Amino acid sequence: METCCAPKNKKPEKNFLLALIYGLIPHTFCIAFVLFSIFGVTAGLAVTKRFLLIPYFFQSLVALSLIMATLSAIIYLKRLKLLSLDGLKIKWKYLTFLYSITLIVNISVFFLILPATANIHNTTPKAYASNLSAGVLKVQIPCPGHAPLIISEIKKESGVGSVFFKMPDIFEVRYDSDATSLKKIASLAIFKDFQATIQ
Repeated sequence: METCCAPKNKKPEKNFLLALIYGLIPHTFCIAFVLFSIFGVTAGLAVTKRFLLIPYFFQSLVALSLIMATLSAIIYLKRLKLLSLDGLKIKWKYLTFLYSITLIVNISVFFLILPATANIHNTTPKAYASNLSAGVLKVQIPCPGHAPLIISEIKKESGVGSVFFKMPDIFEVRYDSDATSLKKIASLAIFKDFQATIQ
């Protein structure tokens, strides 16, 4: 049981903010990659790209955010002198809230934010669009969070007009068939790490 001398419970807003931080901090490189892509900062892209090429990088980030949340919970429970099974029962609402928000933030980053930002600049000029061929690549990416990386690499190919990502692993490519081909695009260096098949 809590004593009168124990620190008061953290306010819900503070709990939410902490969980949000634990969910977002591990994704700094992913978020930075998206921002660098949007603003065209090539030096930043080169640095963040190295991390995104690690096949299970995103899953590692989820684990890291849960570890951070766990360390925070341990410190919090220790301060309250509730670091025990009984303490876990008393503070189950706090722990449920902490882990739920941390997981929600991770899921949102993977399946909503990164895939949505992947398609931000993917508009094909109307005058150019009618002359383009269309093709579809299915790419073995560990999660949708890799979509911005794949799109940025495909768009480097001369003749590519636009690339649209569709969950979970489909990339629709519009390209000038006089300048490139879907086969050539599928043989880009990025696809040595993430295998691509023409659909």
